[in-house]
Order: sequence, then C-alpha cells, then structure tokens
Amino acid sequence: QVQLVESGGGLVQPGESLTLSCAASGFIFGNFGMSWYRRAPRKERELVAAIGSASYNIKYADSVKGRFIISRDDDKNTVHLQMNSLKPEDKAVYFCSPGYSRPAFPSWGQGTQVTVSS
Repeated sequence: QVQLVESGGGLVQPGESLTLSCAASGFIFGNFGMSWYRRAPRKERELVAAIGSASYNIKYADSVKGRFIISRDDDKNTVHLQMNSLKPEDKAVYFCSPGYSRPAFPSWGQGTQVTVSS
C-alpha cells in the first residue's frame, strides 16, 4: 500500500524559505521518479518539480524555476522541496507523488499547507 506523508509547510512572509519533506513507503522508492505538486485555491493541481530515479533528471515549473530545489534521499525514502524567495502566489497545498511525468499511483497523501503572507 502506497503511503505518502508530506510535512514542513507553514505560514511565512514573502521572501522567506521553507523546506518540505515527503516520506514514502509501499513501493520500491529508488525505482521511481518523484514529484511535487500543488493545488492552490480554486485552481487545478499542478506539477511543481520532479526528479528522476537516481536524480538523473530534474524539471521545474516555470513559475518556480530558480527558486525551488527538489532533492531525494533514497536511503531514507524521502523527497524534499526547498522553497526560497516565496511569493504569495506560492500559497497552496503541496503533495508529493511517485512518478516523473505523471503520477504512478492513484493515491495521494494529505499534503502540507504553505501560506505566504505579510
């Protein structure tokens, strides 16, 4: 059973940073790319960043390129999203998912809320 537990969200001011973490289990972590998605109020879920297995490939949404960094720790089955220079439009619930181009499984975790406000 795939389990995804996101953490690290919170309330920050514009320009500040947060690092999100996702603990994954129920599948062979090293065999899968991992992605971060977000769902902002009244918007569809969108891909934010993705990292391939063994970190060979990485991609970012244009809106976060140069500000966010995705990384993975295959020893701990975790994926991280370092978010710098946060903007109010980054406010969303952030989710992780196995898969690089699309979610590999239909299940999602609870997500972690990120709010950027002065």
